[in-house]
Amino acid sequence: MNVDRSVGAVILAAGASRRYGSPKQLAVVDGRTLLEHAIESAAAADLAPVAAVVPVWLSRPARLDQAWLRWIRNPFPERGMGLSLRLGLDALGEGVAAALILLGDQPRMPPATIASILAARGDRPIVAAEADGVLAPPVLLERTHFHLADGLTRDVGLRDVLRSNPDLVAAVQVGGHTPDVDAPDDLDRLSQGGAG
Repeated sequence: MNVDRSVGAVILAAGASRRYGSPKQLAVVDGRTLLEHAIESAAAADLAPVAAVVPVWLSRPARLDQAWLRWIRNPFPERGMGLSLRLGLDALGEGVAAALILLGDQPRMPPATIASILAARGDRPIVAAEADGVLAPPVLLERTHFHLADGLTRDVGLRDVLRSNPDLVAAVQVGGHTPDVDAPDDLDRLSQGGAG
């Protein structure tokens, strides 16, 4: 099968950080914010454009003034991750054939995980990382199936879509899912070199 390889990225980072207790978009590990780590992971994988979906109050850092980065403000993050995903997919434009969805609170995403997801394109319209029987980001969504984000409600992202449509999903085995930062203790573990 001849597959168009133009892939952009959507980074979901507009959440309210309720469990964290303060805006985790500003939390720093290894001298960079969590969001900057996610953006750099996408750039290192040659994904473009990259749509970072953020809260309205978050300003774009001057050092991230690249044309391939689209800074998308979600005015209603309380409506859930589904709205952020739709905003991000819309911002990619018509030039991409697929989008890799990343979370803005996973600063330790292994490049090999992203590469494995991208390499699995072709057979099914969704590719997702799988560990211990659980499908989770990063998730690749082909443009032909961007419409699956249209009906998303609540703060579950594509989780329900992945569970209810296994025939659409190519699962890529990863050793374990990349830890995310939900609480200050998670950030402390990452800063000390732990798994999170």
